[in-house]
Amino acid sequence: MTKSKQAPLSKADFEALSEFRHQLRRFLRFSEDAAQAEGLTPQQYQLLLHLKGYPGREQATIGELAARLQTQQHGVVALVTRCEAAGLVTRTPNEQDRRQVFVSLTKAGEQALQRLAALHRSELQSLAGVFQVANITAFNDRD
Repeated sequence: MTKSKQAPLSKADFEALSEFRHQLRRFLRFSEDAAQAEGLTPQQYQLLLHLKGYPGREQATIGELAARLQTQQHGVVALVTRCEAAGLVTRTPNEQDRRQVFVSLTKAGEQALQRLAALHRSELQSLAGVFQVANITAFNDRD
């Protein structure tokens, strides 16, 4: 965002920001509850999602997962270890660089992710109007 002279925020701007944050938190709460109902932590669900959704492939390194999860690598190592113990993921050494390990979903991880992702998609579809760009047009630079 550039530091140009902008008009002060209006009451409508604050209402739009408040509503967006409310709906975002509502979705995150839904996600936490859905993961726990599946027997996973929210972090485990996010890890599975980022593995399946990694651009161009269905495996990722610890460093790549840490970047996606916005956390430290040592925390991701612990999370992967817990997911591996639960039978959700496997680790495979990188053949080109033995210092790296690829993490990928197991069949059980894939099945849990499919169930949870379907629930998340339905919830996002119900919130589609809230997250449309039109709802935040008040934040565009005014002439």
